[in-house]
Amino acid sequence: MSAAAILAPVFVQVALTFALMLWMAAARTEAVRRGEASVRDTALGDPNWPPRVRQIANCFHNQFELPLLFYVLVVLAYVLRHADYIFVISAWIFVVSRLAHAYVHTGSNVVPRRFMAYLVGAVVLLLMWALFAARILLGLG
Repeated sequence: MSAAAILAPVFVQVALTFALMLWMAAARTEAVRRGEASVRDTALGDPNWPPRVRQIANCFHNQFELPLLFYVLVVLAYVLRHADYIFVISAWIFVVSRLAHAYVHTGSNVVPRRFMAYLVGAVVLLLMWALFAARILLGLG
């Protein structure tokens, strides 16, 4: 597989993270401008932000949980030349699940829908890690 094919899902995941960061910054700035929060109070933590701002911030912070395992796996699979067609398709499924998760999280925030998007991504990532580990430890593919 080409570097572009292997890394394209990573670029999309990174773009999602930066988009959420910019959205969070804009939402926080607007909340301070409207007087819904003060810079001094918000230095004490997330509970002092209005609910909508916390919702966006929580989604942004979530991009540093499960996706971290995705980033590590992609780098390892690329460097060790274990990123094949199945790997790339799985990576895209993971990233699409993260996009769906972020869409629900920052939109309707219906927890069962958000959980299903999270679960799909978590299961796909677990299977990606299991397949990668088997290939490395058992000398497969």
